[in-house]
Amino acid sequence: MSDPRLTPFSGRFALEPLREQVAAEAFVPGDPARIAAPVVDLAVTWGGARDRQLIYGAAVTVIERRDTHAFVQAARDGYCGWVAADALAPHQIPTHVVATRGTHLYRHPSIKRGEQGALSLGARLTVLGHAGDLAQTPEGWVPATHLRPLAPPETDPVAVAERLLGTPYLWGGNSAFGIDCSGLVQLAFALCGRACPGDSDLQRAAFGDFLPEDTPTRRGDLCFWAGHIAMAVSPDLLIHANGHAMAVVYEPIDDCLDRIAQSGEAHWFGRKRPALA
Repeated sequence: MSDPRLTPFSGRFALEPLREQVAAEAFVPGDPARIAAPVVDLAVTWGGARDRQLIYGAAVTVIERRDTHAFVQAARDGYCGWVAADALAPHQIPTHVVATRGTHLYRHPSIKRGEQGALSLGARLTVLGHAGDLAQTPEGWVPATHLRPLAPPETDPVAVAERLLGTPYLWGGNSAFGIDCSGLVQLAFALCGRACPGDSDLQRAAFGDFLPEDTPTRRGDLCFWAGHIAMAVSPDLLIHANGHAMAVVYEPIDDCLDRIAQSGEAHWFGRKRPALA
């Protein structure tokens, strides 16, 4: 059976390409939309617990609307699930991304007249113009120094992840308000313009072969356990979001390997080295 996380089928409606593959009541082309809330939970099952999150500006395809929720597929990684319908807005072509850990969206072109919300690292916006040091978007104003154009992308996923040091751990989290291990890696890759699935098992499958165990660790290597992923910062240090520290932290690689092995909680798979973009 297809992985429900990546199958655009709500249980009733499915995207047209799934015709002849699933028993749907209707097959639809889907409607383009975007996330217009700072962050919204995505649940694979109706009324279920959070599986992942989508952040402001994320492009989605709406497959079904039912009561207060909508079943969507994320353009970023193909992840499917239910989100709050009031978090959706018409599609826009983004031009910029929040490149700092976070920022604020202001109602007026003044930082003294009140903000209307906070945005996470990785939020995507459409910049229409500028007023002094503030960039104008359709929903409000953002400090221009907190943004960067989508192109060219950044080049060092580890440097992106390091901006989130100290961020609270949140299972299924994908933002600077709370993040988990796979969310941290995916967000770091996203700002570098690199495709990356949403969950650690999918990430483990996406990045080629494991390195021989005697291969020296290099910055950017991905370290895999069953249900967990971390990024090497240097030959002896990694960065990860984890439930042990309940935060994004640095941890010596050997200490991390020993700690997890002694806990018996997760099998060690090894390291992979994503190809340079």
